[in-house]
Amino acid sequence: MDFKFSAEDEAFRREFRTWLEQNRPQSTSEDDSADFMHEGGKDDWQRRLDWHRKMHAAGWVGLSWPKEYGGRGATLTQQLIYNEELARANTPQLVNGLGIMLVGPTLIHWGTEEQKKRFVPKILSAEEIWCQGYSEPGSGSDVASLQTRAVEEGDYFIVNGQKVWTSDAHHADWCILLVRTDPSAPKHKGISYVLVDMHSPGVTVRPLVQITGDANFNEVFFEDVKVPKKNLVGEKNQGWQVAITTLMFERSGIGGGRDLMGQVHELADLARTVRHNGKSAWDDSSVRQKISGFAAEALALKYTGYRQLTRRLKGLPPGPEGSVLKLVTSELNLKMNKFAMELLGPYAQMEFKAPFAVDRGKWSYRMLASRALTIAGGTSEIQHNIIGERVLGLPKGN
Repeated sequence: MDFKFSAEDEAFRREFRTWLEQNRPQSTSEDDSADFMHEGGKDDWQRRLDWHRKMHAAGWVGLSWPKEYGGRGATLTQQLIYNEELARANTPQLVNGLGIMLVGPTLIHWGTEEQKKRFVPKILSAEEIWCQGYSEPGSGSDVASLQTRAVEEGDYFIVNGQKVWTSDAHHADWCILLVRTDPSAPKHKGISYVLVDMHSPGVTVRPLVQITGDANFNEVFFEDVKVPKKNLVGEKNQGWQVAITTLMFERSGIGGGRDLMGQVHELADLARTVRHNGKSAWDDSSVRQKISGFAAEALALKYTGYRQLTRRLKGLPPGPEGSVLKLVTSELNLKMNKFAMELLGPYAQMEFKAPFAVDRGKWSYRMLASRALTIAGGTSEIQHNIIGERVLGLPKGN
């Protein structure tokens, strides 16, 4: 297999790298190194919003999306190069991650022309921030057992129910919401996929404080919320098909959008910094061997992502192979952070930003945050089932 990029793609890489070098924020927040899931304060959000708008104004958001909806119309290989260059430049995160990773691609695939023209451009510009209303208190990994109801009333659906673990709901203007529109149908058949204005009367957002101290997850309550029927995506009671498309984009995005080699290099730097028995931890061959193993896994992930790219190049949405990327990325991230705790020894007990903490305590923060990725987008246990049944063709367990 030839992994070389074309001359056109390499020219694109040089163009984007040059733009990033000339335009990336010169002053970065000290919190940037904590973790990509770190919420930060209002100043951090505004800084990320300003960066997003600058990127959008230059045509660097929604790179592979169709031009008619505000994208750049770039190839999927250029999208891959784009992700690699962003990781290399260590730029701030964009503010509308869920809108870009999940909502836009789903609407482009399933939405009506009216929905595409109405919503997609404002996702790219961050004029409208999006969140995802899937999980409920009694419906986590088994999302299809959801109980949030939508009842037809004239030109509207009237929605009542609760969602939980809703990332960015406290910033969001809109939500992709799974609702039950036919309670008598089998659980996968009576679900509809609707777009809900988060500023509608009856929507209440309550932040959930996590073990890291951040509150970027939320619980959301819907009390007699009116949703226009024109905001239905796909067919009524057939929303599970649309929901699965979104999940495939989410899993491939979580797994395929992160370059863990950067984290491997940070871990190697940590090993060179901390002292064990009067010597650098890096002098221990078992430490070097462990970090080399992480590097091999990270590179294997990169090339596995190229397989997923092949599917997309054929015009197909992400498939179950995305579960491999999602599973291994989240588990490798967790393993590296656990190993960082071993390297730090007693210093691992020091919290993020604590005085005298090594690397400002970012590794303890990452350790606390890393469990979230093994749950978000489908737990590791669910990913094992998907891989076994849909990729390997194994029989379903009892």
